[in-house]
Amino acid sequence: MFTGIVEELGEVTAVEQLADASRFRLRGPLVTEGAKHGDSIAVNGVCLTVVDTGDGEFTADVMAETLKRSSLGALAPGSRVNLERPMALGGRLGGHLVQGHVDGTGTIVERTPSEHWEIVKVSLPPELTRYVVEKGSITVDGVSLTVVEAAADFFTISLIPTTLALTTLGHKQPGDPVNLEVDVIAKYVERMLGDRAGQDPR
Repeated sequence: MFTGIVEELGEVTAVEQLADASRFRLRGPLVTEGAKHGDSIAVNGVCLTVVDTGDGEFTADVMAETLKRSSLGALAPGSRVNLERPMALGGRLGGHLVQGHVDGTGTIVERTPSEHWEIVKVSLPPELTRYVVEKGSITVDGVSLTVVEAAADFFTISLIPTTLALTTLGHKQPGDPVNLEVDVIAKYVERMLGDRAGQDPR
């Protein structure tokens, strides 16, 4: 479980294409401190399992299903990525409950800068529309954010200087893909209400 508070801006150092998967080597001295085989690290909001670590880097295998459902397949050596370690039980929940299970991908539509922040418009897949509400939470490339405007096919977010400086969202341009994870509580509520009504909510 994660919080969507990015700890480190990392970098892809190598990508190995396998038969039905990819192996990524990523640099992140902070998130790899004390990390070992089998630990989890979120990369642009995708929960990956550490295969090995060394010299401030870690390796993770990404299966075909993850490549299909996320934007990780577009990463190449030199790509910057948002990194976060799992939350520790008993710690502060700075963002919201994030699983690292991507629900879909969107695209940066436009950016509108202002004096102290920037409004970013992101396209929204139709199957996720019902989970995104004004002032609700959404995770974009692993960053926990508050929705400013929620429409049928897009939503907007407001990025403060810290988010612009310390995450990949400060560098994303219109046309760039982003990973989206909606609030898991909304999905559970939908499922339970559907079961109560004797309907399959899927």
